[in-house]
Amino acid sequence: MPNPTLTAEALGARLPPLLVAADRVAATVAQGVHGRRRVGQGDSFWQFRRFVSGDPLARIDWRQSAKSGRGAPEGWFIRETEWEAAQTVSLWRDASASMRWRSRQALVEKRDRANLLLLSLASLLLRGGERVMMMQQDARPVTSRSGLDRLAADLETVADDDNGLPPPVRLPRHGTVVLFSDFLSPLSDIRALIGSFAAVPVTGYLLQILDPAETALPYQGRIRFRGMEREGEALIPRVESVRDAYAERLKAQQDGLATICATAGFGFGVHRSDHPPEMALLMLHQALAAR
Repeated sequence: MPNPTLTAEALGARLPPLLVAADRVAATVAQGVHGRRRVGQGDSFWQFRRFVSGDPLARIDWRQSAKSGRGAPEGWFIRETEWEAAQTVSLWRDASASMRWRSRQALVEKRDRANLLLLSLASLLLRGGERVMMMQQDARPVTSRSGLDRLAADLETVADDDNGLPPPVRLPRHGTVVLFSDFLSPLSDIRALIGSFAAVPVTGYLLQILDPAETALPYQGRIRFRGMEREGEALIPRVESVRDAYAERLKAQQDGLATICATAGFGFGVHRSDHPPEMALLMLHQALAAR
């Protein structure tokens, strides 16, 4: 069984470089954009949530806390409003095996680029006064840049998942979701997912992250392809003979994603992992600001 102390130390050693890189990317983009802070949906009650370290004591609802029958601070509850829900951006990145791949044309795996973009976007949004949270069970929003380390820790501890789609969690009404994935799952599954988001209702953005080799299929001759998610193997005698058909299939997937998103009022974009992350972050921020 892994030693919990050693595991925590290993995670801690990995977080600072990622946070530094994310903050650098966010700072570069922040020079050319304005904050997204906007008028909220009013002060109507949304939900009670448990107190977490860093919450102001003035935010505690003492009547609700007294009903819990538990001591401090485990029994304390924060009262959240519709305005706060509308200011919340929920973030998710694909943890499936296909995101762990990279070709020789790319310096990073797709998952590493997704991690960097997620934390960079979180940093940029927090600068603009937004609330940010991971899309996972029992997640709590962070409201300042000091909470980035918690988001990074949450990101590192998310278990691998062959599903390739976000978990079913309760989302803040009128909030925003941003999903980072290669989005190679069946369109029917993605359509059902986005439909469930629109019913909450929330709006959002899907960023498809692809390796350069996935966009161009640059191989020549006889190649054996091995699936990373139990798809098996495929031996193709002449890869160049299927390149056009592959391009059509990829375009059909992307056109389908764009249609699904447009129908639900979501945005959709594509980012290659060999391109600068600043380009994708600026595109994301502009799209969210427009919504």
